Amino acid sequence: MILDRFKLTDRVAIVTGAGRGIGRGIALAFAEAGADVVCAARTKREIESTAVEVEHRGRRGLPVVTDVMKTPDLERLVEATVAEFGRLDLLVNNAGGTGPRAALETSERYFEKALRFNVTSVFLLTRMAVPKMVETAEGGAVVNISSRSSDMVQTAFSAYAAGKAALNMLTRNLAAEFAPKVRVNAISVGGVATESLEVVLTNDALRQQFEKNTPMHRAGTVEDIATCALFLASPASSWVTGKIFQVDGGTEAPSIAVPVPPL
Repeated sequence: MILDRFKLTDRVAIVTGAGRGIGRGIALAFAEAGADVVCAARTKREIESTAVEVEHRGRRGLPVVTDVMKTPDLERLVEATVAEFGRLDLLVNNAGGTGPRAALETSERYFEKALRFNVTSVFLLTRMAVPKMVETAEGGAVVNISSRSSDMVQTAFSAYAAGKAALNMLTRNLAAEFAPKVRVNAISVGGVATESLEVVLTNDALRQQFEKNTPMHRAGTVEDIATCALFLASPASSWVTGKIFQVDGGTEAPSIAVPVPPL
């Protein structure tokens, strides 16, 4: 059956940023597809809630409090996964994000923090996880959550865009190095109805502008991203690596512009 290729039966997945939004959605989708899921984020209450929902879907959920900005936390995350499940098959690098800020108001510290959060932490965790995938499962897959900010010109997003653009190139380079045993792909996400887009979706004028400028005339849903992540993690995409999938409602220009002070 062709649908069997979309199953993750008995796979073990780490999902960062799994306490809410896209990360939570991916964790639950993976559980429904048959995977045990290690739920990683900073907020214990949120990842415990996600882990409970994973178990309600008949799979094992393990919450591991993790700050992806801290290398020792990343090391403990991989160690806890292998200790609990004896294997590691999948990694979803979802944690990331940087708020809008005008370039001239972006400090050195803010810019470097954006790079650490959006690309350096991904590199470090992937470097730790991939050898364990090969050792315990003879291979695996990595899915990075990127953003259309990585390749669309937007005001007020210089730090965030730089981090996500670097993440895209990291994805492609690692895919070339890790093939054929470990596949590495990314999802370039458009405007999704999560907490980060709430300021737009709760303002009638902004929401109408956003929907008008999005060809599909709606914000994305968490499930829109989770289904793509499931494809990239599953055997259905066994001949796909080093690719950036744009899941964005057809957007080719920013649906909302963030104003910045004129020079």
